[in-house]
Amino acid sequence: MAKTLQALDAEIAATKEALKDVHGTQTEVYARIVGYYRAVRNWNKGKREEFNHRKLFEYNGENCEPKATAAVPQAQTVLSMAEETIAKNEAENASGMSYEFFLRGTCPNCPPVKAYMQDVNLPGIQIDVDSAEGLQQAARKGVFAAPTVIFYGSDGSEIARAHNVDELKAVLQPQAVVA
Repeated sequence: MAKTLQALDAEIAATKEALKDVHGTQTEVYARIVGYYRAVRNWNKGKREEFNHRKLFEYNGENCEPKATAAVPQAQTVLSMAEETIAKNEAENASGMSYEFFLRGTCPNCPPVKAYMQDVNLPGIQIDVDSAEGLQQAARKGVFAAPTVIFYGSDGSEIARAHNVDELKAVLQPQAVVA
């Protein structure tokens, strides 16, 4: 049944009147900034603008969907092709190690790790967690931060995780023990 203009105006007026009686307090939002958590209302203008561009994700077990998704065409196909490439290259890899590199396009810590991994002579794939498929893959592997590099042994078992260049060096170039 169609409402009349007077009925809609009366409904809006009643809702506005009801909102006048709503009492509460301002919600304090804390988020990570430069290595620690701080109230967003205390951030400077530039950091607040950066906060507004962040994407929020909800983790619901197996079904992990971002609230705001970036469209990545054929993500499943690209991921499958990359995994096939790893399988082919593992035969050529003497150590049998491979890796998965989880990254984001807006991650300030990802470029140095990406540059370092380009010089590493191991088969591996890069997984963009801004895509729906990448986010699901990260959730399945328990990846909660970018960058994260997971190293696998020849049997496919996880042998190490690294989040920065220093950790990558520690994994890939272990110090020789001096007797």
